[in-house]
Amino acid sequence: MNRVSRRSARASLRPGLPIAALALSGCALPGGGGRQSALDAAGVSAQEILATSWILFIGAGVIFLAVMALALYAALVRPERFPGRRAWVIGGGILFPLVTLTALQLHEFALARRLATLTPEPELVVEVTGYMWWWDVRYHVEGQEPLRGANELVLPAGRQVELRVASADVIHSFWAPSLAGKIDMIPGHVNRLPIVAQRPGLYRGQCAEYCGAQHALMAFDIRVLPADEFDAWMAAQRRPPAEPETPQLVRGRDAFFAFGCQSCHAVRGTEAAGLVGPDLSRVGARPSLAAGTMPTRVETIAAWIQGAQHIKPENRMPSFDVMDGETLDAMAAWLESLK
Repeated sequence: MNRVSRRSARASLRPGLPIAALALSGCALPGGGGRQSALDAAGVSAQEILATSWILFIGAGVIFLAVMALALYAALVRPERFPGRRAWVIGGGILFPLVTLTALQLHEFALARRLATLTPEPELVVEVTGYMWWWDVRYHVEGQEPLRGANELVLPAGRQVELRVASADVIHSFWAPSLAGKIDMIPGHVNRLPIVAQRPGLYRGQCAEYCGAQHALMAFDIRVLPADEFDAWMAAQRRPPAEPETPQLVRGRDAFFAFGCQSCHAVRGTEAAGLVGPDLSRVGARPSLAAGTMPTRVETIAAWIQGAQHIKPENRMPSFDVMDGETLDAMAAWLESLK
């Protein structure tokens, strides 16, 4: 890809970012199969939240229709012919709201308690730390070294998982509507959220607390795998990356280190061990790039390296617009090959 085509790619990406932001900040993605929808419950907690939501929606609709019917009846008859006016005021205006809202409040208290109940010994603990504007992820399995990732969670279907969430800068909020409820990510404090994903698939989450200029472009992907596939995925993540098979990939790997990218980023199995930016191990296998901003392809990786501040202003990744085109393409190809 030459310099002109890369500029065209960047220019074509930029106008689409507001649309992407609107899609990511809403409940569902157009054509996304309900990947970010509270109405597509694929987890135990999400199913309980959805059931309560339907109770509220249907109950509110029935009450609205009943009130409108009474209002219409009262408007069409003379006041002296309206039977039991005092009883309607006391029963419908005081007793009914009191009993109904009290019952709903008790149900909400019980639901919140169930959703927050932690498993004494979860099968998997995942630490998620929010940054402006990306997600650092660490998997903890007893007896093994923690495994680091970024902007993507991979979870086993049917297993008890405990998320431990915090923030490194400002208040964020972790929200995966298809799997669980929201939970705040507060600097200096760890919140814990139990989650059991039931249906394998690809889902999307979003920061639900305004955290700065690029809040709408702070999303993440969640891949739910069958339990045996998850175990195989974990084992594969610990293996070092394959050696580059072509001269272009060799050039790209060498450029990664020559430009000092290892100072901020880590790639397992290499000398890159930076902690400032997202971990890039297996970055080519992630569905999206830059916290859900773009799909992961060689072209988008090159565009991001060259114009990160153009695509996502004020993020902490500088734009490397000093590379020649061949070196940039080679580095992007090497990163995309990390799968």
